[in-house]
Amino acid sequence: MLYAAQLVTRVNKLLFDSVKWVIFLIAGLMLFEVISRYTFTAPTSWAPELATLLFGPFFLFGGPYLLHIGGHVAVDIVSANAKGRTKLLLTALSMLLALVFGAILLRFSLPLAVSAFEYGETSYSGWNPVIWPAKAALPFAALLLILQALAELIVLFSGKETAQ
Repeated sequence: MLYAAQLVTRVNKLLFDSVKWVIFLIAGLMLFEVISRYTFTAPTSWAPELATLLFGPFFLFGGPYLLHIGGHVAVDIVSANAKGRTKLLLTALSMLLALVFGAILLRFSLPLAVSAFEYGETSYSGWNPVIWPAKAALPFAALLLILQALAELIVLFSGKETAQ
């Protein structure tokens, strides 16, 4: 079980390390759009929309690994001073909440992604790209969040630390 937990964390770290570079692509797209619009008076219809479609997965795929490293915004007034079993209990509770959040997100986002794929949903813009890949990112990220929360619980109750 501990090996599976470490594997989940490694996969999430690899995904995090991969998608964090997408921000440079998004910035490049927006720079291209600004130059096209204001220097050449030739705005594009695709650059802002592509940047938006890329930002969703960029944002979502960082979440599971951030759960592992404690990178999410937290109000830890109580847990920062907790020790022993109390700290263990608070950590377990927070992982259970993350698991429930991920499950609810998965439950409601998966049918929308499947529907978008089945119907070949597009954005209905001038560029009109298919949008199921962007919609599929949400249930996939929710599943990764659930797996990471489970991995954190396994590590927590095994009493062993894992490498970040």
